[in-house]
Parts: sequence; structure tokens; C-alpha cells
Amino acid sequence: MTVLLIAGSPSDRSRTAALLDAVGQRLKFRGAQTKTLRIRDLPPQALLLADFGNPALVSATAQVAQADVIVVATPVYKAAYSGVLKVFLDVLPQTALKGKTVLPLATGGSPNHMLALDYALRPVLQSLGAKTILPGIYATDAQVVLNPEGSYHVEEDIAQRLDEAVNVLVTEHLQFGLSNAGRFESVPFSQVRCSV
Repeated sequence: MTVLLIAGSPSDRSRTAALLDAVGQRLKFRGAQTKTLRIRDLPPQALLLADFGNPALVSATAQVAQADVIVVATPVYKAAYSGVLKVFLDVLPQTALKGKTVLPLATGGSPNHMLALDYALRPVLQSLGAKTILPGIYATDAQVVLNPEGSYHVEEDIAQRLDEAVNVLVTEHLQFGLSNAGRFESVPFSQVRCSV
């Protein structure tokens, strides 16, 4: 089973990217296969004009379709998720997240925008058919700190929440995909034979 990490930040290096990378590292450590989709790398004109035939958009949509779990990260601007993420979600098919588990992540300047995950992003994820949307993780600038050497550090309180979220993803949503060694394949009931 695969996890697609969707970076919804317009910046390459950001607190949002650091939060998403922290989840990706934890998932890889637990044996999950991850891929990263940076929306900022997609052609802006194709996104804005909803050019469904654009090869980059076709590829991005296919990555979403192939993933079992989606982790989506966005900065919060004006009490909502980023415009970059908005235009990408708009070009996805209406059932793009059908049957998938989604973990939403967000960063913002203060705790005042924490509810953007529940009131702005969650309804869109639900409308795209997500099977399960895990409780989102919101981090403020004070919780994802810029180090003097230019990298970001996730503070302990957020790190613990990320650990818990990854644990839920791995144990409840990815377990069968991580290691099937020693497990039996499922057998349709019509093929079950019983002798007494």
C-alpha cells in the first residue's frame, strides 16, 4: 500500500513542507512506501485553466488514484487552505478520494486559524469521497521553528501528535500492505470446503 504526500504550499522550503517531511520520515521508518506530490511543481496555467489533458495533471491525478492513503499539508491563509491546493483539488475527479484515508496537516501563524482544517479543508475532502479523514494536525510558527542553519525543527508537542497519527495510519490503515509475509490470502466463501 502506498501513501501520497501532497504538499500544498506555494513555497519550496516552508513550515508546511517541514511538517509533511516529518510525517514522511516517520512513515518510511515504519516501512510504508511514500511518494510526494508538490503542487507548486505542476504547470500553473494547466491548473488554473483546468487543462485535464495536460500530461503533468494526468500524472498527478493518477498518483492520487493509485495511493491508498493521502497526507495533505497546507499553510493557512485568511482562515482557509492555500489557493495552490484549492486549484489542485478542483481539477481532481469528484470521487478522487473514494475509499481512501486522509490525514490533513496545516500550519499557520497563530492558533486562531486552527479550525480551518475542520471548517475549510475537511468538507472538500469529504466531498471528494474520502472514506476516513483522521483528526488534522495544526502547527503554529512557534511549533515548527526555523533553525539558524536554515532548516526547520518540529517541536516536541507536534512531534508527539505526528507520532500518534502515523501510528494510527500504520496500524489501522496500512497494516496489510506493509508485510503480508506469513499471512493467508483471503478465500471467497464459495470456495470454502468443510468436511464433518
